[in-house]
Amino acid sequence: MEYNDLNCTKAYKELLDAPKASVKALLGKERIEKNEIKLGGGLKYNWAAMPIDENICSKLQALADEMDIVEKYKKILSGEMMNVGEKRLVLHHLTRGNVLSVKVEGDGEDKQAFYEGELAKIKDFAQKVHSGEIKGSTGKKFTTVCQIGIGGSDLGPRALYLALKGYEKKMNAEFISNVDPDDAADVISRLDFETTLFILVSKSGTTQETLTNRDLVLETLRKSPIKGLDSSKHIVAVTSKTSPLAQGKSVLASFFIDDYIGGRYSSTSAVGGVVLSLAYGYEVFEKILKGAHEEDCLSLEKDVTKNGALLDALIGVYLRNIKNYPATAILPYSQALSRFPAHLQQLDMESNGKSVNRHGKKVDYPTGPVIFGEPGTNGQHSFYQLLHQGTDIVPLQFIGFKNSQYGFDIITDGSYSQTKLNANLAAQIVAFALGKDDENPNKVFEGERCSSLIYGDKLTPESLGALLAHFENKVMFQGFLWNLNSFDQEGVQLGKVLAKKVLKGEGDEVLKAFAGKLI
Repeated sequence: MEYNDLNCTKAYKELLDAPKASVKALLGKERIEKNEIKLGGGLKYNWAAMPIDENICSKLQALADEMDIVEKYKKILSGEMMNVGEKRLVLHHLTRGNVLSVKVEGDGEDKQAFYEGELAKIKDFAQKVHSGEIKGSTGKKFTTVCQIGIGGSDLGPRALYLALKGYEKKMNAEFISNVDPDDAADVISRLDFETTLFILVSKSGTTQETLTNRDLVLETLRKSPIKGLDSSKHIVAVTSKTSPLAQGKSVLASFFIDDYIGGRYSSTSAVGGVVLSLAYGYEVFEKILKGAHEEDCLSLEKDVTKNGALLDALIGVYLRNIKNYPATAILPYSQALSRFPAHLQQLDMESNGKSVNRHGKKVDYPTGPVIFGEPGTNGQHSFYQLLHQGTDIVPLQFIGFKNSQYGFDIITDGSYSQTKLNANLAAQIVAFALGKDDENPNKVFEGERCSSLIYGDKLTPESLGALLAHFENKVMFQGFLWNLNSFDQEGVQLGKVLAKKVLKGEGDEVLKAFAGKLI
């Protein structure tokens, strides 16, 4: 199989020459009804408000076929080494099911059996905590779980936890991530140590920020006046089998991940599984896995009009490389998804924020866009001004649900709050696309602001899992299209190295000069 740069393909050159389509000219009732694809978890992907006509869509199909995008996805699923930078397999899909029903081996073991074994451990542990069979060191039942981790060990699991807060919780969850001591201090101030179970998440067992926060928690526990408090009975680890965290008796239990699960792709592994199973019950986490697996299976479809993640990826590449749009806004009209844009920032920008291809050669075309977002309707009263009337066009990805989670609502001015929320969502899609003329230049909306919509009946564990997998697969497909390695993250390493030099009093004059301003 060939791995070529985007601009070396015949289909890309044809896309460059193809007539541009107008959202204003295309948008109509029939198109809105027709241009829709089924996703997992009962969701649908609607691309009616994108500048993609039948001619462009056919060329996007040709691009996907020419670059063997779905076949490359199958290589990941079958266990081929696809993280060429770190020479590793890429197995996050396998944590939620075997899409191709093939045996995948790594580290001398059956990886499906390994992941399923860890799920069984998580299920058993969560049930014992909920039943009170496993208690804190002073004999009290655990009521709170606190995850200590950073990056992928925090953003995804935290986003998923918050997304399900409308469902019945078995335990409250807190998260400590930033090495800023104010973060830990704020969370610790809310905790009852006797009833709190900490989850320490670090694949390597050497993550500086995570270990610093662990030590801060341990020191606070040590200084506690509570008699009989034993920290080793209040901490579990999510780490690799060879990690120092997996050794010794300093933790109550260990749950394992491996090098084939990147942090930003780890929410469906033990990284997300332990905290979500404790907070909501293993059955809820299992439903997240089910929705994600359903979307993974749908992502095998070669027809781009039937594969939402692939078409989303192709349209994103068209907007980035043909239309030259530099950013994408993720706009969930669901307060439950308040931290989902932050998770997608890492997922997308850490994966495809690359300037060399998978062979280490410089690419001469734009790659990953800047990702940002905020829930509606708050965003409407914030940065939408630039989105509507600014000099840059920013593609938009809306997410919405017909019904709320809590079911708590009232009628005011003739409509429910949820109805008002979704009325705003529909209005924004149309306002961005069609705009408005006015004699007053300040009130002119040029329109042609393109958007997509992912929507469903209600944000459930299944639809949440499918939503997560949709964006993971979109990012993966775009990495293939740009010929990148979407599974390493060398860009985060240099700052870590220099920070260690500062702490040792090392480094050149420039580094020491800036450090001197702050330390």
